[in-house]
Amino acid sequence: MIWQLDLMLLTFVTICAIAAITVKDLLSAVVLLGAFSFFMCLLWNEMGSVDVAFTEAAVGAGVSTAFFVAAVYNMTRRTKD
Repeated sequence: MIWQLDLMLLTFVTICAIAAITVKDLLSAVVLLGAFSFFMCLLWNEMGSVDVAFTEAAVGAGVSTAFFVAAVYNMTRRTKD
């Protein structure tokens, strides 16, 4: 394991998590959560757990993000802030 790469990926994961919590727009939050899942996939792969990384990529970054985007587009906005 390359500790510099692990630290960089962990930093990106933390930034994506904090940004997804603080952003006001739901679609932006969904995109940030997809990026979070992608960076977690890279982190799992770097740690040597390829099966968990593949599952995270397929389910976390792929299917869940698509379902969340579909759910956001089917919602109606109540306010315009």
